[in-house]
Amino acid sequence: MPTSEPQAIFDQITVDLTQQADIILGKMMSSPGLKYNNRVFAFFHKEQMTFKLGEDFDPASWGLTEIGPLSPFKTKPPLKGWLVVGASHQDQWPRLADLALERMKLVV
Repeated sequence: MPTSEPQAIFDQITVDLTQQADIILGKMMSSPGLKYNNRVFAFFHKEQMTFKLGEDFDPASWGLTEIGPLSPFKTKPPLKGWLVVGASHQDQWPRLADLALERMKLVV
């Protein structure tokens, strides 16, 4: 995928995935996200995407380096299974969104 603006890539992911049954736009921490059966599996915030990939996901096997845990609270630990992926990996966001969706389907 050619280099694009992160917002445009998120918008295209949204267009592609919301064509599937049970996937709708939603919010996660006031940011636009994607929901399957009313549960968020990915969202966009500050030029980054965050995915619910599970605690067993191995970022190194995907070559992801600009990553971090989702840690929105000052006094609580990071949210388990959530990974923030920076814009330097925006070419992988569509595949990561698909993976997050597939993993969500397994638990819902």
